[in-house]
Amino acid sequence: MSATVFFMPDYQHTLDYLFARLPMFSRIGSAAYKADLHNTIQLCTLLGNPQNKFKTIHVAGTNGKGSTSHTVAAILQAAGYKTGLYTSPHLHDFRERIRVNGEMAEDAFVIDFTERLKPFIEEKEPSFFEITVGMAFEYFAICNVDIAVIETGLGGRLDSTNVITPILSVITNIGYDHVNILGDTLPKIAFEKAGIIKKGVPVVIGETLAETKPVFLNKAAAENAPIYFAYEKRCIADWEMHQNVLLATVADTQTDERKNYSLSLLGLYQLKNLLTVLEAIHQLKLQGFNISEPQIADGLLRVKKLTGLEGRWQVIHQKPYTVLDVGHNEDGIKQIIEQLHHCTFAHLHIVIGLVKDKDVSMVLSQLPKHATYYFTKAQIPRALSEILLMEQANEYGLNGHTYPSVNESLQAAVSHSSQHDMILVCGSVFVVGDVNAELIRW
Repeated sequence: MSATVFFMPDYQHTLDYLFARLPMFSRIGSAAYKADLHNTIQLCTLLGNPQNKFKTIHVAGTNGKGSTSHTVAAILQAAGYKTGLYTSPHLHDFRERIRVNGEMAEDAFVIDFTERLKPFIEEKEPSFFEITVGMAFEYFAICNVDIAVIETGLGGRLDSTNVITPILSVITNIGYDHVNILGDTLPKIAFEKAGIIKKGVPVVIGETLAETKPVFLNKAAAENAPIYFAYEKRCIADWEMHQNVLLATVADTQTDERKNYSLSLLGLYQLKNLLTVLEAIHQLKLQGFNISEPQIADGLLRVKKLTGLEGRWQVIHQKPYTVLDVGHNEDGIKQIIEQLHHCTFAHLHIVIGLVKDKDVSMVLSQLPKHATYYFTKAQIPRALSEILLMEQANEYGLNGHTYPSVNESLQAAVSHSSQHDMILVCGSVFVVGDVNAELIRW
């Protein structure tokens, strides 16, 4: 009688199962979105409510929430706190979503968690994001983190992460994105983001508009939550780009006291995020966190090294100057265009791919007509065909050729560039994620 052989899947088999079995918003769009917290609550209950076993900071916003989450986590790490970080989506490896002190969760944990949760997955049919959130909470509890920075996936009020009661909420800004889910006006979108404001929990708001500020004030008042607007506390007095560092002088709006910071994240939009981060850290210090000015400076200078952040004005080559940026909605593209005004180059080459459910016209109408375009698509079902993208781009006076993959389009851009040119890869997180710089013949 032969012994029974049990098959233990490897990491890739586990990912294949998760991607195939669970609806994933980043791959298929709104069909994967679950507009309630029911599954997440059930999952957390099954896991013993790990989200209640450590302190959390909750971060939402249309743009900047990823950079802000990583930067706050980097400063906490620099201050000696064991820090969890949950973000999405990932660029290369699924485990990028779940980090402790910058280190990704182990393959073995992902495999074990998935195997244990298969009965729940098969019965309840949760979304990919719901399972990932539960996975992160359990990992942070097992690792006994001092605190975890939790980035929302989409919106806030009905986002799966919104089962936590944080010690601080942060909302970076409000812009048009996911309007088919969150609403077609800025106040509607702000209402969804404001859903992370909890009773008695202080909230930091990075940026507001005339139509969004009342939404935050009303929600904070209803929850008796102290509210702080970062731009009212500090301002950027001066800045300059120096080699691979963004130098910023921040002034206190009340005392005019000035402090100088060096940022490893080079996008000018990081100056707005910096104000949000500094107020968030100030609020943590008021709650008893021991974070010194040198530790803040250290965290800001080493965000990428401490947390593994990529894709935010990420320079991957100098000649030609080649940049990756995950900016993909109206405000994100606007920030990229502003940054281009501060760049010097002979000619601009833009590798771009978009997804089907974005307002393509809003993006294309902002892009420079003097650039050469390389239209492509990420390898996900949600990607817009490069041929359709080119046809729509032509209507806005944007000209170029199509390429079936991101690396083929980047290679073509390199081949057509001189050392004095600039190459920008943008349009989608998944386009940036598909880039493999080692495949390119520079």
